[in-house]
Amino acid sequence: MTIVITRPDFFTGEAERITTLLTSGKADLIHIRKPQSSQYEVEQLLEELPATLYPRLVLHDHHPLAIRYGLRGVHLNSRNPEPPAGWNGAVSISCHSFDELADCLRQPYTYMSLSPIFDSISKQGYHSAFTRKQIEEARQQGLINNRVMALGGVTFNKIEEVKQMGFGGAMILGDAWK
Repeated sequence: MTIVITRPDFFTGEAERITTLLTSGKADLIHIRKPQSSQYEVEQLLEELPATLYPRLVLHDHHPLAIRYGLRGVHLNSRNPEPPAGWNGAVSISCHSFDELADCLRQPYTYMSLSPIFDSISKQGYHSAFTRKQIEEARQQGLINNRVMALGGVTFNKIEEVKQMGFGGAMILGDAWK
């Protein structure tokens, strides 16, 4: 699975770019991550997208919109640590250590990210937190499996590599918006 995370800012042509990523086969899902946004701004972006793409969208903020628009999922974070009341869709979460990942794997999350796997493209000075050996050992222990997505420095060119490492897919930010 290939998941693209939006830039934190809004930009002209963003809805068209999201549509192209999803309809071209480059991305299976889009995570709309706009931490400084208002609900109105996120709703405006959703309104610009074809409704046929809603089942392939995940929100990091303003989770009630996921219910209103019938989106695929919500992503939990420190701003939104619980899904909205009545939510029945996919739930994802971010992990930054193997201990955190082990805890998340015991929960009914649809999938989770582990980061940073490679040096970040979008965050200067944000380096890989894991060696190849540590990732292989985690895979052998069952910590890295098809529910875990690689994040951090992942490019479209590295999708096959992260799958070979045992991840269920890749989450891409910087490379998708260059």
